[in-house]
Amino acid sequence: MAITTTRRIPTTLADQFDGLRADYAAAKPSRFRRTRTGLPVSGSSADYHIRSEIDYLKLIEQARELDRNDAIVGQMIDRAVTNCVQDGIRLDPQTGNPEADALLMNLWRDWCEDPERCDAAGEMTFADIEHQSLRAAFVDGDIVAYLPGSGMAAGTLELIEGHRVRTPTNTKRNVVHGVLLGPTRRRLQYWITRDDLDPYSTLRRVADVLQIPTRDGEGQRRILHIYNPKRITTTCCWITLAPVMDQVGILDDVNFAKLIQQQVVSCFAVFREREAEFQGGAPGQMGSQQTETLADTTTRTLDGISPGMDVRGAPGEKLHGFSPNIPNTEYFDHVRLIISLISVNLGLPLVMALMDSTATNFSGWRGAVDQARMGFRHNQRWLIRRLHRPVYRWKVRNWIEQVPELRRWAGVEGVDVFAHRWAPPTWSYIEPLKDGQA
Repeated sequence: MAITTTRRIPTTLADQFDGLRADYAAAKPSRFRRTRTGLPVSGSSADYHIRSEIDYLKLIEQARELDRNDAIVGQMIDRAVTNCVQDGIRLDPQTGNPEADALLMNLWRDWCEDPERCDAAGEMTFADIEHQSLRAAFVDGDIVAYLPGSGMAAGTLELIEGHRVRTPTNTKRNVVHGVLLGPTRRRLQYWITRDDLDPYSTLRRVADVLQIPTRDGEGQRRILHIYNPKRITTTCCWITLAPVMDQVGILDDVNFAKLIQQQVVSCFAVFREREAEFQGGAPGQMGSQQTETLADTTTRTLDGISPGMDVRGAPGEKLHGFSPNIPNTEYFDHVRLIISLISVNLGLPLVMALMDSTATNFSGWRGAVDQARMGFRHNQRWLIRRLHRPVYRWKVRNWIEQVPELRRWAGVEGVDVFAHRWAPPTWSYIEPLKDGQA
């Protein structure tokens, strides 16, 4: 006797969903999900997605252009940097001896406030370097600080913008955007181009770059890479503005269109209606004109619009004016949405980005600012770890060689001249009495 089996075909929506649970539905094609390119099925490091140095450098320049020319992006970046750094992150030496603490504090203050001793270019104080470093991390993605050990620039700090860390085309070593990596991704060298390199020239030879070891013979850092990585395999940080460049362009287009629309409705025009038998002749030129060729090869003349113009129609035509609603409510909602997308990528709530609290109440303002401050504290911590702490230890080593009194303290038992902590700036309470009671 033959036994036949019948396969159960799911007929209901619930049955179909039960069949999908065994898979990751997000990995399956869907008409609701756009096709994304550059996603290898075997997985890849973060560096793979920025493997094209040309695209990476172009992206940096696009972010700089937005920071330089956009009406709102540069101001929002200033707001994010100012809230994180404020008046500077303060040093607190913890050597174990009050006299040694006071000596180091005086040496640090004198160095920080003198651009000639602090900056290799002799232009910036350390407070300026703090702001520039964090700002470059927001705009360019990263910045490099060089701590020379000897020579004329010894003791001064040199900031190097990220586009100067480059990989020559003829190298076969494991170099990612100018960073030579070891077997465990330990950074061995940074390859820096000359500052006067033609931006349109091709970097071909290894001899065209200065190969600076990341650490000296004693294992102390000479190159500080200031960036905030999102993955452990990130050699050069991704651009903060990269996800919202389209939104910035849309906002710029919308605002430009609204300005033009506002100019149009501000024009004062007289529309004349004439009978068909009117014999006054063809209308004369009323302003700037241009000729347009139509699809049927005929041409027509377009008159420019200007305030106070007199619009005269052809005989027999009846002309009507128009008055758009300027500005309409949808415009404000749309602009607020776009600005929100930009500001959230910079760690700013909308009320801080616009410095305008009319769209929320006090509790909404307070909750948004509290969330933003969590991000500000995170930025302060990684900036201290990547800039302040290694710079201070580098300066203490220099001072031990130059200042006999500090050299004497360095040999005293129980005194650690390198011990210290940093006090990042805080923020005033929004409502001190209620916050204190809470």
